[in-house]
Amino acid sequence: MDFHLPRRARSSRILPLAIASALTIAACGGGGGRESVLPTAPESPPTTPSTPTTPTTPSTPTTPVPPPAEQPQTCINTIHGVNSVIDDGNFELNFSPSNAIDGDSQSASRWSSDGPFKELVLDLGNIKTVGALTIKWYKGADRISNFSVETSTDNSTWLPVLVQGESSGRHSGFELVQLDESEGRYVKIIADGNSVDDNNGIIEVEVHSCSEATGQFSNKFPNELGIELVDWYLSVPTDEDNSGTADSISETELAAGYTNSEYFYASADNGIVMRSPSYGFKTSQNTNYVRVELREMLRRGDRSISTKGVNKNNWVFGSAPQSAQDDAGGVDGDLHVTLAVNQVTTTGENYQIGRVIIGQIHANDDEPVRLYYRKLPGNALGSIYFAHESRVEGSDEAYVELIGSRSNSASNPTDGIALDEKFSYHINVDVNLLTVTISREGKPDVVGNFDMSDSLYDDPSQYQYFKVGVYHVNNSSDPEEYAQATFYEIRNGHTGYGASE
Repeated sequence: MDFHLPRRARSSRILPLAIASALTIAACGGGGGRESVLPTAPESPPTTPSTPTTPTTPSTPTTPVPPPAEQPQTCINTIHGVNSVIDDGNFELNFSPSNAIDGDSQSASRWSSDGPFKELVLDLGNIKTVGALTIKWYKGADRISNFSVETSTDNSTWLPVLVQGESSGRHSGFELVQLDESEGRYVKIIADGNSVDDNNGIIEVEVHSCSEATGQFSNKFPNELGIELVDWYLSVPTDEDNSGTADSISETELAAGYTNSEYFYASADNGIVMRSPSYGFKTSQNTNYVRVELREMLRRGDRSISTKGVNKNNWVFGSAPQSAQDDAGGVDGDLHVTLAVNQVTTTGENYQIGRVIIGQIHANDDEPVRLYYRKLPGNALGSIYFAHESRVEGSDEAYVELIGSRSNSASNPTDGIALDEKFSYHINVDVNLLTVTISREGKPDVVGNFDMSDSLYDDPSQYQYFKVGVYHVNNSSDPEEYAQATFYEIRNGHTGYGASE
């Protein structure tokens, strides 16, 4: 199943790469080095309100909790160490061949050389079975790179293993390049410019033994999975624009097919994987946590509309003045999401371990709701709860436990949710009433309500937007840990915008 059509002769088999963690790979493919970003000091543990709202919960579960989904089988993966790498010596200043194997996946550390048929030769030290490469191309989402690959046992006689291949041109992360399997000590990448100019740029490359990858990879892009990504923009914990903060991927880029093998990609079962490390670039200097998260954008690519303010990009509560409702992009909110949480942390500060925010309503500065999934290391199942932040000065956040407990020492929840178990949440705002519903196949819904009448979100200057993804609220875990979830449905609606159900 070819991922991209050939330029002239033979198709290059290039697939988006699903990375199991920043430092270890679970299937045939590769990953970049983790960013060297020091953790910030953890925030103080949240206080517990004196009178939380009690959700409606079933007295007894009707069916047993299903086990985690069986993981698909993959080929045995071996990443070959590269002893050295050379080119013809005419590389761009500061962009030497060694940058392509240094484990740094930021674009400032790359090999770059201009001109046709530029050769990058990797020495594996001794003869190995070579079946695949993983390559992170420079500007991989903006241009198609042209290349061929050859292998050799003696650095003299060369065997073509990929002829006139192309990168996808839509992928900002690593891409799996499948080769005709061969025995070789040397691997030569012959780069031949790109669809924009004659530059050749490789941020990172790894060599693998396997030539097949089954189950873990998808030939689809996130925009092909039925989710209206033009309604959202994405934050990823990289800093390709050198702003000092996380990169934002616009709604038009998402709709055009943006994907990133490290943080945002299509899964083999037709979901969108969002994966956030514990450490990386953050969305602003004022936040303590890393995230891979979608932000609702009702403007749908119309950049004449500001992202902030009571305008056609955002929505307001039905309790807001009529003038604000007239100016906003919608009134009240309705969000349906189906997902499976795949991974949470097992180390760190006691109050941060195992927790991740999977959905929010965000206002100007505050959050009417943050929906948490939390699974402690000793528990087989996870809990679900939400927080409400009032705008009343001096007020504490209110927490509503839906399934299990948010306690740092919670026992295994009786009817909790396992990692990899699919479930749905529904967040609804009707005037000032917040309703959060958790749904699972074969089980009664769990419903929690909160009256926001006294929380001051009916102020005419207050605007709202949904957020969906992996807001990774653990900045104290071991460096290699991460949080990950796969999203199968994301459907947003408002009165006057979209379809509310």
